[in-house]
Amino acid sequence: MTRKLFGTDGVRGQANAWPMTAEMALKLGAAAGRHFRQDGKNGHRVVIGKDTRLSCYMLENALTAGLCSTGMNVLLLGPVPTPAVGFLTRSMRADVGIMISASHNPATDNGIKFFGPDGFKLSDQAEAAIEALIAEGCELAAPLEIGRARRIDDGLGRYVEYAKTTLPKGARLDGLKVVIDCANGAAYKAAPEVLWELGAEVIPVGVTPDGTNINKGVGSTQPRAAAETVVAHGADLGICLDGDADRVLILDEHGQVADGDQIMALMAARWAAEERLNDGTLVATVMSNLGLERFLHRKGLRLERTAVGDRYVVERMREKGLNLGGEQSGHIVMTDYATTGDGLIAGLQFLLAMAETGQPASALTRQFEPVPQSLRNVRYAAGQTPMEAASVRAAIAQAEARLHGSGRLLIRKSGTEPLVRVMVECEDTTLLDEIAAGLVAEIEAAL
Repeated sequence: MTRKLFGTDGVRGQANAWPMTAEMALKLGAAAGRHFRQDGKNGHRVVIGKDTRLSCYMLENALTAGLCSTGMNVLLLGPVPTPAVGFLTRSMRADVGIMISASHNPATDNGIKFFGPDGFKLSDQAEAAIEALIAEGCELAAPLEIGRARRIDDGLGRYVEYAKTTLPKGARLDGLKVVIDCANGAAYKAAPEVLWELGAEVIPVGVTPDGTNINKGVGSTQPRAAAETVVAHGADLGICLDGDADRVLILDEHGQVADGDQIMALMAARWAAEERLNDGTLVATVMSNLGLERFLHRKGLRLERTAVGDRYVVERMREKGLNLGGEQSGHIVMTDYATTGDGLIAGLQFLLAMAETGQPASALTRQFEPVPQSLRNVRYAAGQTPMEAASVRAAIAQAEARLHGSGRLLIRKSGTEPLVRVMVECEDTTLLDEIAAGLVAEIEAAL
């Protein structure tokens, strides 16, 4: 079965336009309910979390109606981080978890992500089966078997307590001044609370959501406000989350940004030294910098690369029994602690490294010298297919020939936004800039 509705991270699009409409959310809820209630019995549970977008109210209600119509009982968590949904799906013995969020996208977008009873994101096969049920139509529950819905008031508190347990017993963050940027998103309550309870001096940024300002000028995709706050307050570091808090970037005491590659390098080296990095292997995507691969090789460790998307990182980790992986963009997956990327818990692991080593953030965020890399995006409109243009294919072939043996090239359509992503990696910065600019120009011309 193939998937047309689902992308690399659930169903996503502009709010109140296909497929992010109340009608489609209703159908998705009914199809998911039927898929997870195949035995026809009552008592099946689904937990639903959301971020702070205005459209979450509409989609939450529509999903709830669809799920209840097929006999599922719905537990509503309110605004919580995506990893909290994965955690609470398992903790509350639910059959399915749903997160309503478009992650790092603007407030005008939204998305729906599904988690299985084990807390991990659904497989491609399960998503395809749900799509098929939407097309076929779902049998509704009998009148007395319609599901119930209720609010869970302490879901966020359960996650806060769990996040603290991921540090060693008795560990404290006393003496550390931390800027935490929550992107006006799902972690705006949880993240500052966890850090404060662990003893850190907390300076919050992006904690005043109004339904329209998620990821707007704040968060992991726009860290300037947090960087300026770090410098202005003389903070020890900054932790920048995205809208649903499954990504993280670290800012050192000078406001300099460290991406997911540097964070993974630090964690892999520390875990390997503690003999807790399974099979001496880190999982990352094809986007991760060549410098990371060289760093791991010098440490006697291995790098497994996957397609872009944290779901594919997690699938490889589960397939091979590995416990650390992630993406350059800041998804850090630690299956010892979470079933998906968890920006807050990754931030806590970085703070633990600072506390145990006594080193400043600037020393810990520069684990390797990255190979020069250019990442550029070209936006396209619905119905446009720039990658199919003969001129673009020819330009790609020519660029690959020029880079042969001296760099890498990766051009792909985003699975979450209408963007063509162009990545060029090369030691020769002049050649790097020439190739990147030429490819972007060729793609724009094709549009």
